[in-house]
Amino acid sequence: MQMPYASTPAQTKGRLVAEDESAFRSCFQRDRDRIIHSSAFRRLKHKTQVFVEHEGDYFRTRLTHSIEVAQVARTIAGALGLNQELTEAVALAHDLGHTPFGHTGEDALNALMQPYGGFDHNAQAVRIVTALERHYAEFDGLNLTWDTLEGIAKHNGPVMGDLPYALSDYNARHDLELHTHASTEAQVAALADDIAYNNHDLHDGLRAGLFTEDDIRQLPIVGPCYAQVESLYPGLDAYRRRHEALRRVFGVMVGDVIETSRATLEQASPDCAAAVRHLGRPVIQFSPEMWADLTRIREFLFSRMYRAPSVMEMRAQVTHVVEELFPFYLAKPGLLPDRWRHDVEAAQGETTLARLVSDYIAGMTDRFALQQHARLLGGAGGSGAWVGA
Repeated sequence: MQMPYASTPAQTKGRLVAEDESAFRSCFQRDRDRIIHSSAFRRLKHKTQVFVEHEGDYFRTRLTHSIEVAQVARTIAGALGLNQELTEAVALAHDLGHTPFGHTGEDALNALMQPYGGFDHNAQAVRIVTALERHYAEFDGLNLTWDTLEGIAKHNGPVMGDLPYALSDYNARHDLELHTHASTEAQVAALADDIAYNNHDLHDGLRAGLFTEDDIRQLPIVGPCYAQVESLYPGLDAYRRRHEALRRVFGVMVGDVIETSRATLEQASPDCAAAVRHLGRPVIQFSPEMWADLTRIREFLFSRMYRAPSVMEMRAQVTHVVEELFPFYLAKPGLLPDRWRHDVEAAQGETTLARLVSDYIAGMTDRFALQQHARLLGGAGGSGAWVGA
């Protein structure tokens, strides 16, 4: 049963460019489908989650991560009586704005873009779905509903202060009410992201040999899940034991969000989706106890995985790739692909040109960035095991 505070197609604020809606799909289903069919979504297949995508076939990429987030988000949304299609659309789109090499690439591009307005991957996701995807005859972007755009822009909470230019440019045309919290559906997508990466980073870190099962048995949530599996299945082989334990970690986190959020929503009693936005606090939450446990897990991953000495060394290498590609294209914009030529010719001033170069580099996959660096600047072209946390 859908709850009164769930988003509904009937109450959507619509699209910037009016369209006749499908007879077979809701507007939120249509948003989801446009995201899945976008070029930016396909490129996530070859973009870093933590490990650069060519390092191993079994490590997560931004694409597999986004699919996992969407699955977790749909489960939570269904249990809470929310709109699953809107939740899924926001979850699938939440990482569209990521650069090659994960947060390492984003940090490098943001530093380079400081004279031109900076770089933020959430704002870039909005820029992609409102301007950079150019497939439709009547509009640039995907012309998503207000509800989906709002969720992409502020699923992590209100966006206050000086807005990233990629977000402020669109918000000036189509007010996303950035000062308020997002819908329950977008809030679910945000916590599903936390659940997915905490779980799969443990799995990928084990596979990469950055830590051992004995190490993670000392962590809250994880240790009890291992103990439960060993009690139920004594003598189980190590690979199956790992999977059984970590899938239980998933279940514990998802169950906590559902139970905590049910209680929060019951106490707040919002009577419509708009009321959720103006409560002044999020309604989709972990319990305080779970949040404390997750903080310990994050601290472990930060020290043993994201900032491991070998990882830090490789972060420096991929940072160098971005730091050399950006000024190269800024000085020689004529080397951008033909489909960018009109924008380059129309660019007025260095800031506009820098933002075009930023768009181009941000859209690169890991392997393409390495290939271009090797071709244009004589870089290594992807040799070695590079990691971008």
